[in-house]
Amino acid sequence: MQVSEVNDLKIYNLSSGKSLPDWISERKRRALVRNDPQLQQRIQLLQDFEMPTASTRLRLSPDGQYIITAGVYKPRVRCYDVHELSLKFERCMSSEVEQFEILSEDYSKMVFLQCDRYVEFHSQHGFYYRTRIPKFGRDLAYHAPSCDLFLVGASNEVFRLNLEQGHFLAPYVTDAPEINVCQVNKDNQLVTLGTTEGRVLCWDPRSRSPVGSLDIAANQIVASGAPKYFKPLEVSAITFKDDLHMAVGTSWGQVCMCDLRSPEPYMVKDHLLELPIKQVAFSSLQDHVISTDSKHLKIWDENDGHLVTAIEPESPINDIAVYRDKGLLLMANEAPKNQVYFIPALGPAPTWCSFLDSLTEELEENPEPTAYEDYKFLSKTELENFGFGHLIGSNLVRPYLHGFFIDSRLYQKAKSLIAPFSLDEHRKKEVTSKMEKERVGRLEQQKLKLPKVNRFLAQRLAEEKESSGKKKKKSGTSESIADDDRFSAMFTDTNLQIDETDENFCRNNPVVSKQQEKARKKLREMESSDDDQDGDNGDEEDEELDGRASEDESSEEDEEQITNRRQLKKLHHQQLAVKKAERNRRKQLALAAKVRDEKQAAAANLKMAERSSKSNKDASLRSRLRQYRDDTDVVVHNSTAGGLGSKQLTFQSKSAEDREQEDKLAAHKRERRQHARKGPPVRGRGRGGFGRGGRGGFGGGGRGGFGRGGGGRGGGGRGRGGRH
Repeated sequence: MQVSEVNDLKIYNLSSGKSLPDWISERKRRALVRNDPQLQQRIQLLQDFEMPTASTRLRLSPDGQYIITAGVYKPRVRCYDVHELSLKFERCMSSEVEQFEILSEDYSKMVFLQCDRYVEFHSQHGFYYRTRIPKFGRDLAYHAPSCDLFLVGASNEVFRLNLEQGHFLAPYVTDAPEINVCQVNKDNQLVTLGTTEGRVLCWDPRSRSPVGSLDIAANQIVASGAPKYFKPLEVSAITFKDDLHMAVGTSWGQVCMCDLRSPEPYMVKDHLLELPIKQVAFSSLQDHVISTDSKHLKIWDENDGHLVTAIEPESPINDIAVYRDKGLLLMANEAPKNQVYFIPALGPAPTWCSFLDSLTEELEENPEPTAYEDYKFLSKTELENFGFGHLIGSNLVRPYLHGFFIDSRLYQKAKSLIAPFSLDEHRKKEVTSKMEKERVGRLEQQKLKLPKVNRFLAQRLAEEKESSGKKKKKSGTSESIADDDRFSAMFTDTNLQIDETDENFCRNNPVVSKQQEKARKKLREMESSDDDQDGDNGDEEDEELDGRASEDESSEEDEEQITNRRQLKKLHHQQLAVKKAERNRRKQLALAAKVRDEKQAAAANLKMAERSSKSNKDASLRSRLRQYRDDTDVVVHNSTAGGLGSKQLTFQSKSAEDREQEDKLAAHKRERRQHARKGPPVRGRGRGGFGRGGRGGFGGGGRGGFGRGGGGRGGGGRGRGGRH
């Protein structure tokens, strides 16, 4: 998806990005999507919304559920179901589609005007009927009350085919040489024709006669004074807004806003490209008009013609379709892929793709770089003022709409050379910096005025009041004690001074004492800054006005408080030293007890080892080996490393499964040893065997074998089949 912004209006191109060919395998397709980030980020609003070569026409069904597009090559028609977001069917034709119309609310009845003068009717199952008109057709329109199908083209006649009776009716004969466009007003049922002479003719189907005409070409020639482009003006597009207002597109690239009650257009919008207008549509929510030629699409205000935004695709435009009162716009162009644009300023997304609204909201919260972020847009006059007029036509300057795009780095260099120092910008920067400094200084100068009696308590209450004022509490008991008249004497009467150096006060309020230390530091800084800013005279006047003590008295009180604080601090350090010494003594005692316990445990283990060694001296070698094996299976290790207490590690040299396996193997060996078969003693010395006779055999054999053998000494017997 590509996001562009023109005139502060965002346009989302949902069809941008790479596309995969149909002939590759599904496995290859998944691999490409997995490895390519552009394929991962693409949005495929409708599956296979494209044509093999190009799309020529695009229509929306009246119920809004189906999108039907015609294209080449081969000539074909495709229908897409928006509820399924995929292709519903595809039908191929014998020739290209010049124009088509949907006769029903869905796709069940359609008529196609082909380039070889044939008119094909399709029903829900497919092709239904085909007929031919006398002249090559250019446009068609359906009049629902009379069931007449009007066909116009390279003739002065309007052919009428009645779909109820199934045959042609007498045509309308006009005075125009050829007719390009035919439209039916849905409100007043007027048949409107756009001719090659630049006139708009209105016919009444009830009387089958013309009721009025509007000469667009004559009005434009009179307005311009002479033929503007030295070519005849033709009407190329007509679209009705309501029963009285319509937009007429011309071959000169102009859109004329006309009223049926007026002989002249009340406004003319020029595209300035001398290309015929392909299609015109209305956006009723914002009173915007959407007009397009083969190069770009423009959205402008209906009342004053002010340009709102513009879209310039890479391929020439053939047709557009706009959802009514929605922000989705479909475009058929000379490229395989049909373009889909979403413009939130025109309206919300349709219900079948409502996820586009949330998607665009997320993109606005996390903005991404736009398509022309690294370029600066300049008009032709501005380009010449910067001295870049000779670059027009090169790769450094790209034409766009009524101006050009230039690289922002080149623009900044040219701007620094032409205007190296701007006095106005410098003055604005200086003024803003001074205002910021004054604002910060004013906030810092807002000091808190504290009384002489219990000033630390007053400061703490003021901070609590400030913090409670920021938070909205449900209860109304957020007033401070300092605001209460009953406690006002607490901050004026010296007899009510809190002795902060008292040991009981420090013990009961340890947190308050720390906070007061911080508060004293703040007060010292505030007093020092006040002394620097205000003179001695100002202080004396304030003291006299408030009825406070003189400087000598205040200085004596400050000295007393300082001495009291020093004594309190010294006492506090002494208490900490006593506590630290007590902790060290306890640690030493605990360490000595641990060492003593370890020594006793080591002595006990040594005695047990001596006893076991004495008892093992009289035991047999087998029992000692077994005992040694049992002792080495479980090992106990005592350690006191690190000074963190004794640790005991217990582990076995072999697992239980290994020991069980060894026991089974030993039992098996003993069992085999008990059941071993013992044979008689060997007698004789003869060779015997199974083959050729061996020297002796099992049980004493003779000289013989299976084939050849003989008796041996010692009584072996005879070999079977041998000689002896």
